Amino acid sequence: MELLNIGKMAKFNHISKQTLRLYDKLGLLTPCDRGDDNQYRYYDIKQSAQLDMIQYMKSLGMTLKDIKQQLDNKDLPQIQSILHQKSNQIDEQIRELKFQKRAIERTIMSFERYEKAPPDGKILVEYIEKRQIYCIDSKINFYDYGIDIYEKILRELKKSLIADRLPQIYFCNVGSILRQESLIKHKFISTEVFVFVDKEFVPNDMITTIPSNTYMCIYCDCFHKEKEYAERLLDTISKQEYIICGDYICEVIAELPMIENSERGMFLRLQIPIKFR
Repeated sequence: MELLNIGKMAKFNHISKQTLRLYDKLGLLTPCDRGDDNQYRYYDIKQSAQLDMIQYMKSLGMTLKDIKQQLDNKDLPQIQSILHQKSNQIDEQIRELKFQKRAIERTIMSFERYEKAPPDGKILVEYIEKRQIYCIDSKINFYDYGIDIYEKILRELKKSLIADRLPQIYFCNVGSILRQESLIKHKFISTEVFVFVDKEFVPNDMITTIPSNTYMCIYCDCFHKEKEYAERLLDTISKQEYIICGDYICEVIAELPMIENSERGMFLRLQIPIKFR
């Protein structure tokens, strides 16, 4: 058959002339003939087989460098090793994409909850399903300090997440726990901070479950109001003669993309589990 110029070879194989020139430059696919002035490339149609192999190996995620090495050495174990590595990389990319998708879903859900939430200072009784958290004990009672120490504690939480190779998407909805014994005595001592997590992404031994329950809740639009609002919850529970049956939870239901005075914008739901007499 007559030889094909670079344009026809590119058209037959649905690739660009620039790609053929690159393959020639890298030694991946050398034209079977050149014009007298060495400016024109001519191909045999049978060279399409090698071009198909190059394109196939590219589709597997192999680099042109790896493809060149394989075509030169014809080393099957080497290509298997490369493909195993590539498979592992793809698994990790899929994992990261799942985390990213979950992050988007969580952010959308947070903004929707914020838009539909009761106003600041509103007290109501809510039933809340069980939740999973990843929790650390900072050993620092942040109620004794300001927001600067709170931010320092959050750095420790983030450091722990990274050390345990958990997705950073969870860092947008943090919370804190004040244990029942201290709560009943109106002692604001809390050293534990957490993030809500998904069971499918976090090992069971890193998860603590907050049981489902009826909660007395108050909504709060400022970090600095939390202690005052928690006292209001306790007073309401006392007046209604409810029984506190678990730990106090301070949950950031939405972290807003607004920074004022170098402080993060947070909308909080303060929760105390109760039961009726």
